[in-house]
Amino acid sequence: MKPANVFHAAFEYDADDPVGYRSGVTRVGRIAGGKANTVKLFEVPPGQSICPYHYEYDEEWLLVLEGELVLRQPGGEESLTRGDLVCFPAGPEGAHKVTNRAEAVGLVMMFSRASELAVAVYPDSDKIGVWTGEDADELMLRRADGSVDYWDGER
Repeated sequence: MKPANVFHAAFEYDADDPVGYRSGVTRVGRIAGGKANTVKLFEVPPGQSICPYHYEYDEEWLLVLEGELVLRQPGGEESLTRGDLVCFPAGPEGAHKVTNRAEAVGLVMMFSRASELAVAVYPDSDKIGVWTGEDADELMLRRADGSVDYWDGER
């Protein structure tokens, strides 16, 4: 077992992330040797969000370690501060977006069950993302473009 210190983590930033979604991430669960759960640590600079408003089909948890963040969920927005723990249930009622509107960097840990198959729905842009663990089989599509009959293309 190898410990992962959440207060001394090195964050990765994706240069392709658009302005407004430039947060850093480190997979502290993987560093600590975890396999059954996904545990990620996010560094959220002022004016940035972790990802677009979405929901998944697995329960997801959020713990604020530092800072002041705004949580958007189906019932509206609320402020989160150090020590706040939130559970996002699976499905539409668990939709969420985390944004830093404060002047200091926020530090957030998110965790969920590790699964080879992950599905996320983005209501604002009407998209669905599917992650299978195999790059060739992963996709992001608009709902309007993705509906075909089960037997389409079959003989």
